[in-house]
Amino acid sequence: MSLDFSLTKIQQTEVFSSNITHNLGKMADKAGIYYALWRPEEKGWKAASEIIPILEKGIKKLKAKPEYYKKFDAENGWGLYEHFVPFVEDILYNCKKYPDAIISVSR
Repeated sequence: MSLDFSLTKIQQTEVFSSNITHNLGKMADKAGIYYALWRPEEKGWKAASEIIPILEKGIKKLKAKPEYYKKFDAENGWGLYEHFVPFVEDILYNCKKYPDAIISVSR
């Protein structure tokens, strides 16, 4: 199972899409970005701009203590810190590029 995260402009044009394993959910939770990525609707977040500050804080946490977060790497190798950080950075970049885009997730 995996997380599909995408941003869509008002005209229903998808401007960004990315996918990563659910195995990184615990790492995301520990970094404070689980709801921004997996369940934004539960917090009422709809636009990309609404999760930018959360993702920025989460990336800072991830990068400040890589050894701590690597403890949450999936034992089977499907879900590693080294893949998660660039994934989150890519989402943040695109949220900034398309701040008015609508967040869509599929779990």
